[in-house]
Amino acid sequence: MSSVHDAREALGVRLRELRRTAGLTNRKLAQLSGWHESKVSKIEFGRIKPSDDDIRAYCEHANASDQLPDLLATLHNIEVAYLEWRKILGTGLKRRQQKSLKLEAEATHIRDYQPQIIPGLLQTAEYAEAKLRRGIQFHQVPDDVDEAVSKRMERQRILYQRDHLFHFLIAEQALYTTVGTDAVMIGQLDRLASILGMPRVTIGIVPATAEALVVSTNFAMFDNRLVMVEGTAAELTITQPREIATYGRAFKTLAGQSVIGEAARKLIRAALDKRRRRPPE
Repeated sequence: MSSVHDAREALGVRLRELRRTAGLTNRKLAQLSGWHESKVSKIEFGRIKPSDDDIRAYCEHANASDQLPDLLATLHNIEVAYLEWRKILGTGLKRRQQKSLKLEAEATHIRDYQPQIIPGLLQTAEYAEAKLRRGIQFHQVPDDVDEAVSKRMERQRILYQRDHLFHFLIAEQALYTTVGTDAVMIGQLDRLASILGMPRVTIGIVPATAEALVVSTNFAMFDNRLVMVEGTAAELTITQPREIATYGRAFKTLAGQSVIGEAARKLIRAALDKRRRRPPE
């Protein structure tokens, strides 16, 4: 979805299908709900945002109470589901890091898939600085990189809390994607190797030769209640149960293709050896 209006239209399409499947005309649904007849078409074509009670009316009169939780989650997510980075980062990167800290603190089971870079919770300060600095340059937002790095490092304390479980899936490509300099990458790969075997933390590496069973951008799952997806222009927040379940299946599939323990360490060492053999720039 590219905008709030698109999301509203998509919800309207689902409600129209619900009504038609139940054999209800616009007029009949309006009569049963005590609405003006035009309200039905305005909702279904995304011209107005329905209320919680409007959604309940659709489900009640269409005998579709089983779809109520998912439709309500969709409704509540419309205004915050798609946020452009220029809005999120308008005052700098520290605020976004604070949001991540809050999300991580509220979850007990965090699953994170990264196809290109090392996850934020596993980054060294030098790697984080290089990555965040490029983000500032690309999105042309205020430079608060020192504060953002400090907040990202603060986030990592959660790895040591006993009431949290973490499962990180990293594509092998992320071991080779250069962030910063060779020295930064060597430090980061050493750090990653040292975390293997850490209590309550599972790190899986998806080999580069693994079959493309799931093609996905990065995403992070917070329990089974929320998924965050980072796109190029915007961040997507997903709370619909059926969509969360889809991401859950994707993560499970990728986890099944990953290697852990000594096999993962071997892939990290191979990336380290290649980086160390590179001639100095």
